[in-house]
Amino acid sequence: MADSKKDAAAPEAVNTGGGKSKTIVIGFVSLIVLFETAMFFFLVPSAEEISALAEARLVKSVQQTEENANQKSLDEDTVEEFTLGMFGETFSPIDSERQFRVEMKLYGLVKKKNADALKAEFELKEGRLRHAIRMKIRNSELSELQENQLGLLQRRILTTCNHLIEGDLLLGVGFTDFQMIEE
Repeated sequence: MADSKKDAAAPEAVNTGGGKSKTIVIGFVSLIVLFETAMFFFLVPSAEEISALAEARLVKSVQQTEENANQKSLDEDTVEEFTLGMFGETFSPIDSERQFRVEMKLYGLVKKKNADALKAEFELKEGRLRHAIRMKIRNSELSELQENQLGLLQRRILTTCNHLIEGDLLLGVGFTDFQMIEE
């Protein structure tokens, strides 16, 4: 009988030890599940937060696109100088026997977006443009060629150039190194 008590006690000891290990495993798994659930509730954003983040990103993207477009249009609308050439013309004013020489460097003002078109037109029509400009200088009166009266000559040259160039690409013309010398 003593042996039967040992046999009966032995299985109980094994079962009790197995029950504790099962309880520890179940408790550990439960703790992990609870920890993951807590992380989900506290760390994962709600639908409203996700929506707000997406909206903020969309607004930022649209603003950057608009800023880039505005910057590009501002860059395209900037005015650049385009060299039309050096001119040295000798002429004799009407009703005068004196001779004068006018020397100048002529430039035109063009929007950056039109600079390539103007360059192509200028290359095609450079001879006609230079001839027309020379004729405007030679047909000017002496008073028009004085430095404080150059506005009329500028308007005439601008009108002539824009007439020859398609699209009225020039916004204005100007002179650098302007000199009028009596010979």
